[in-house]
Amino acid sequence: MLEHGGKLREAAQRYGRNDWLDLSTGLNPGGYPAPALAPDAWHRLPEHDPALLQAAQCYYRAPRMLAVAGTQAAIQALPRLRAPSRVVVASPSYAEHLHHWSQHGHRTSPVPYSELDAAVATAGVVVVCNPNNPTGAFVPRTTLLQWAEALATRGGWLVVDEAFADTDDTHSLADATQAAGLVVLRSVGKFFGLAGLRLGFVAARDDILAPLADMLGPWAVSGPAQQVARAALEDRAWQGAAQEKLHAAGTRLRALLASHGIVSNGTSLFQWWPEPLADEFHDHMARRGIWVRLFREAARGIRLGLPPDETGWQRLELALNEWMNR
Repeated sequence: MLEHGGKLREAAQRYGRNDWLDLSTGLNPGGYPAPALAPDAWHRLPEHDPALLQAAQCYYRAPRMLAVAGTQAAIQALPRLRAPSRVVVASPSYAEHLHHWSQHGHRTSPVPYSELDAAVATAGVVVVCNPNNPTGAFVPRTTLLQWAEALATRGGWLVVDEAFADTDDTHSLADATQAAGLVVLRSVGKFFGLAGLRLGFVAARDDILAPLADMLGPWAVSGPAQQVARAALEDRAWQGAAQEKLHAAGTRLRALLASHGIVSNGTSLFQWWPEPLADEFHDHMARRGIWVRLFREAARGIRLGLPPDETGWQRLELALNEWMNR
């Protein structure tokens, strides 16, 4: 299995401490407060709730969506819905995309963001994280729409992973997914801080959503997850307040890093930079109980999420001071 953020048990075993400040996942540290569940939530088989899909389609402005057990479920299933194709995956990006498209007979190529435009001409499928995880890079909406149209003329797909788009959806294509071959993935795990629900959505036309639903089966998303997600997607007051807090915190994190000579990029939920001493920085932070995300391959560097409280901010600033003065 590929390496991801989290894994605090592993960190505790390795470093012998349990007072972790976990900045490794890029999730909203002030996640949505899950409401009380209906009494039968744990006893009934989870039928698909039309009200959940309506809430999702309204929130994401998508004409049609399918609820899935986290976008990871769709990432694993989509490659199985196509005959072997030439698949271009933007690089660096969330590694699960390239991993799963490579397992089902497809000819895969990781392509730098700067070279994607030329690669579209010969691809059957193009996969882009927008904004990108971990670098925060993005492709303008107008460019994505041009790629989608070009791919559709030869039966191709454009798959856009918008898991981190909630804090800035300027370039989102969810509202355009009535177009042929356009697939958009959205997650409630990041902005809403509900990664444990394992719930996400796929926006696309029926010719993609119907076989995807068949492949995932009749009870793909738990009843409790559907209830919590519906409440979150309909809670406009919480969403507005969360946007303000996250934008302020994201600006604060970027400024804190800059004050320590670190030029970073990212979103309101995380910052990333190409750290030359990435392994040393990761170890330095871990020895102070701060768990950050280390990238060793294409996006070699460090990603930091947001501290959950003022004590966390102070711990991070102290550790950065010690890093600069080592």
